[in-house]
Amino acid sequence: MKIVVLHGQMHKGSTYNITKLFLDKLSDKDPEITEFFMPKHAPGFCIGCFNCFTKGEDKCPHADVVQPIVKIMEEADLIILESPCYVFGISGQLKTFLDHMGYRWMPHRPHEKMFSKIGLVISTAAGAGAKKVTKELKRNLFYWGVPKAYSYAKHVGALNWETVKPEKKKQIENEVAKLAEKISREVCNVKPGIKTKAMFKIMKMNQSSNDWNMTDKEYWIKKGWLNGKNPW
Repeated sequence: MKIVVLHGQMHKGSTYNITKLFLDKLSDKDPEITEFFMPKHAPGFCIGCFNCFTKGEDKCPHADVVQPIVKIMEEADLIILESPCYVFGISGQLKTFLDHMGYRWMPHRPHEKMFSKIGLVISTAAGAGAKKVTKELKRNLFYWGVPKAYSYAKHVGALNWETVKPEKKKQIENEVAKLAEKISREVCNVKPGIKTKAMFKIMKMNQSSNDWNMTDKEYWIKKGWLNGKNPW
């Protein structure tokens, strides 16, 4: 099993440590794990040049940073996106990377390998907001074509992992163990459901009448998706 993790922060707080718990539990499957930490591995801010949409992803000014990460994501079986809750949202440094993935959304040029992956999104907050973060991260996975995504959002009631109460940590460990076991059973054995298939069908109809972005339409034609072929 191949796992790629996009950490939305550099510090090793509650969100990082819970992600580490997941990785430790999943290590029973002897996974190959690749981790990226934002902003260390993040590209520059998206400048809205539209090159990725109209000319191809390799024409993005930050392609040399973005594409190596994308290639590893394409080969992974499990994609983990994690971010602490920053003012009821994901961290800006992770958002910087996700902005560069717009061309991979289903309305544009989704990659067929994404339709066979599992996603896991993780967030913590000292107070409220972690569920808002995981909801936003799951939306990105869905529009990439990832058919199955699990969420783990936790109100830890502390400013750092060291001060999380022992009983809370024990609860987290039990919850993580159960979810990790479920993911282990399903990874490499997932197929798109009705929601993903319906969205893909809608996007196929849009591409059939697309007369403003031939880069996208030619991509769909080349894949055979406008002629009845599916990416799964």
